[in-house]
Amino acid sequence: MGSMAFDSVKTPFGEREDAIGGSATYFSVSASYFTDVRLVAVVGSDFPQGELDFLAERSVDLSGLERSEGKTFRWKGEYGFDLNTAHTLDTQLNVFQDFRPQVPAAFSESEFVFLANIDPELQVSVVEQVKSPQLVACDTMNFWIEGKRDELVRMFGMVDMAVINEGEVRELAGESNILKASRKILEMGPQTLLVKRGEYGALLIQKDSVFSAPGLPLEDIYDPTGAGDTFAGGFMGYLSSKGDLSPGALRRAVIFGSVMASFNVESFSYDRLKNLTQGEIEARYRQFSELAHFDRL
Repeated sequence: MGSMAFDSVKTPFGEREDAIGGSATYFSVSASYFTDVRLVAVVGSDFPQGELDFLAERSVDLSGLERSEGKTFRWKGEYGFDLNTAHTLDTQLNVFQDFRPQVPAAFSESEFVFLANIDPELQVSVVEQVKSPQLVACDTMNFWIEGKRDELVRMFGMVDMAVINEGEVRELAGESNILKASRKILEMGPQTLLVKRGEYGALLIQKDSVFSAPGLPLEDIYDPTGAGDTFAGGFMGYLSSKGDLSPGALRRAVIFGSVMASFNVESFSYDRLKNLTQGEIEARYRQFSELAHFDRL
């Protein structure tokens, strides 16, 4: 569950007007390389049918997609050479402003649920519409941390995992040290915290363990927009395909999430994700494995 949008993005390496974006879009395309996806989102009458047809071809179930009269959510942003930070220039919520997620009856049995960044009260409403999920993970942002903290903390008490970036971890916990901050967030309810660190990789933190995944050095980077949602899609998609939440599976899922995010940043929008092959995904997974491999003494 999340947003579908038009993004206008400028980076030091180019720019694109009205590219297809949104958290639900990036997540769904990424996860579709591992499992079937059920999407809950809203678009306006201006959203291209061809893009919806592409999602359907990738086995993304669009039964939970609303098409409303009006314009689709739009975001405009710019990146400097620090590609970890986006500078928002304009946001137009449009039909997304009145979005109230409705989970179709056929979706209510879903075992893996991802709540992309949206009002935490709406995230709670989705959790309440799903019967007995095996894993519920959520994302959020500083806007909700600062504006709806109580509602956000309540939502964190209802999920199994939070997937948020390093700055959000520190702000939510009120701690500068990332490990201390992570422990505080785990006390709010999630059993697992997945910390997105952009080009520096990711941390998987549980009560008694920490796993650090590297970032893959890349020569061709054009646009980091949607990388976090693409990461979450690869992570959740892999777990769903295996039905396994063991420590080893979680660590492999982090790497597959990192693999998908590394492809995403190589183009604007999700152009690079559109024509991936399983062979490319597996080859890059091996690259990640070799990047951090060393022999024990």
